[in-house]
Amino acid sequence: MYLAANVWRLAEGAGPTLLVRLPYGKDVMGITLSVMPNFLAFLEAGYALVVQDCRGTHRSEGEFVPHLADRTDGEDTLAWIAAQPWSDGTVGMYGASYLGMVQWEAAATGAPALKAIAPSVTSIDNYEAPWYSAGGALSLSLVTSWNAMMYTADAQRSLALGEGSLSQVQELVQALLTPESLNDVLPTAEVPVLAAHGKWWDDWMAHPSHDGYWDAMELTPELKNVTAPALNIGGWYDLYIGQTVRTFTAARRNAGSEQAREGQRLIIGPWDHLSVDGVYPDRSFGPMATAQLMGLTDLHVKFFDYWVKGDTTALDGVAPVKIFVMGIDQWRDEQDWPLPDTTWTDFHLTSAGHANTAGGDGVLTTEPAAVAGHDTYLYDPRRPVPTAGGACLPMTPGFGGPVDQRTVAGREDVLCFAGPVLEEPVEVTGPVTVKLFVSSSTVDTDFTAKLVDVFPDGKAINLCDGILRARYRNGLAAEELMDPGTVCEITVDLTATSNVFLPGHRIRLDVSSSNFPRYDRNTNTGGVIARETEAQMVPAINRIHHGPSHPSRLVLPIIDRKGQQ
Repeated sequence: MYLAANVWRLAEGAGPTLLVRLPYGKDVMGITLSVMPNFLAFLEAGYALVVQDCRGTHRSEGEFVPHLADRTDGEDTLAWIAAQPWSDGTVGMYGASYLGMVQWEAAATGAPALKAIAPSVTSIDNYEAPWYSAGGALSLSLVTSWNAMMYTADAQRSLALGEGSLSQVQELVQALLTPESLNDVLPTAEVPVLAAHGKWWDDWMAHPSHDGYWDAMELTPELKNVTAPALNIGGWYDLYIGQTVRTFTAARRNAGSEQAREGQRLIIGPWDHLSVDGVYPDRSFGPMATAQLMGLTDLHVKFFDYWVKGDTTALDGVAPVKIFVMGIDQWRDEQDWPLPDTTWTDFHLTSAGHANTAGGDGVLTTEPAAVAGHDTYLYDPRRPVPTAGGACLPMTPGFGGPVDQRTVAGREDVLCFAGPVLEEPVEVTGPVTVKLFVSSSTVDTDFTAKLVDVFPDGKAINLCDGILRARYRNGLAAEELMDPGTVCEITVDLTATSNVFLPGHRIRLDVSSSNFPRYDRNTNTGGVIARETEAQMVPAINRIHHGPSHPSRLVLPIIDRKGQQ
């Protein structure tokens, strides 16, 4: 079996090499690779470049199954490069998304030739991102569109070899052209064009919990074998943002060598999974937000020069952490993540019982709520709250990124808790969580939470959000259904953000029970959601409790440096 690769090598002698492994076609992605980071800059800096098709994709032999062979194939490729006469035996890797996953797989082997990696918008836990969420909900729109794309390429490949069928290719191409149509089909596990192709789709649908199937693909325990430092790159609106920051902190603690631990770097911009320009219809972050103007390619070169070439001055003056602070729309250097001077602050939820819609009476306050109360809404999975922005794959305009929440905050099934109009700026930088005391009329349901920046003119821009499937409130490995009507405490992970709420703005938390089609709809029955039909769906009466005995609260990482200026 062979793995196909394109090779750009030095005209004379031996030198360091950068490796990119991808399942999307080395001949097609060569165009994308030239955009950001600019691979021509690597060639000009004296690196050879190898771009390789993953096993079973495009020109490489074998069968493609996501994540299955990436570790061994990465290790073998690194050894092959190191043995070439044009290689000096040192290799770095870079690339985004799946191209980042394969870097961590290779690094987990401890391959001696691999000196550094630069994974962008990626994950080391394939359950929590991308295919499911940190709260156990299926990342529906991503799973359907990505599988349609990969199955289309696989079917076209089979057809070119005289196998498969033209009708299957045509069906998959049509699905690829209209991926949003796949999200409406129920049961989810039986979406005809995807279920018919089988392979890993059936496995993913059969394992909705973070069980042994997903444990076998998680690299967190393997960090102890990683000896290569990593330049971790993410976006505040990228679907991997939670994993990006967790991987950075976990590798700083648990990587297998001192240089790997101390050599971790983190860059986060106001970007999503596909765009690095920071420009969106409802919010533009200014010209310096672009990856090009902030020098992302140059930072790649400096990182590799230090760790692969051994230039000990290459990273002089480059901070370990570089983040874009929204609100003031500025880049800022930091020394660690979370920021060492973080003050974790509780913002308590309270109301007179009518927090429904942005026009309701929901309040956020730093003082504990003095009076017990609750807010009630009806979650009907047949009428879910539509996705409006967020850290997801931007399939259509307004689907991902920063989006004005007035499009959804007028719904009765959305609770809005807002703080007072700010007289001074408030910076929120770091991980964000929500502690909620909830009850439901059903044995299982979802709870969503969204941090929102409300502008003086009423525009409401989402910053970060999360979802928890109630059956996973005590852990993703095992299900535990609710007792209808019984209050329980849950934690919703909203990943992370960096934003200064300016004077005249308000901090708001939006709570509901659906975010569709970014996530699949909870049928509320307690059954196997991916196998249930629309007729089996049950509406849920959900409540958020607050007050002295049920202190529901938003926990924000506040940064106050006024005294240091």
